[in-house]
Amino acid sequence: MAETSSSTPHKVIGVGVIHNNQGEILIDRRLNRGEMAGLWEFPGGKIENDETVEECVKREIKEELGIEVAVGSRLLTINHDYVKFTITLFVHYCQYISGEPQTIECQEVRWVKVEEIHQYTFPQANIKIIDMLQRQKM
Repeated sequence: MAETSSSTPHKVIGVGVIHNNQGEILIDRRLNRGEMAGLWEFPGGKIENDETVEECVKREIKEELGIEVAVGSRLLTINHDYVKFTITLFVHYCQYISGEPQTIECQEVRWVKVEEIHQYTFPQANIKIIDMLQRQKM
């Protein structure tokens, strides 16, 4: 974990917006522990020192959900300040390839239409992703 000059922890995260052939996006619900417990999110995780963002997204999705994806182009980069830390999200389109999504490191997984996504509560940093998806009408 890198730190900013003010000693606020800084998390650097690779995120996948996974879409399937039915026009749905995969979201998962965080476990009921730790930061942002129980909120919905787009899958991803911490970028390790020896990997690219794309490698991180592919690895994290396999580890957390047990599925294979093809990582595509970067959609956007988000910098967001929370009270206890700052976060940078490198968000990539991903195409679902294979496997049945599992709740390996989350409590729930759902395929949702972009029009339905407002029914789920996400961390504040994810709002820009949702706004972009709704503008694009994937």
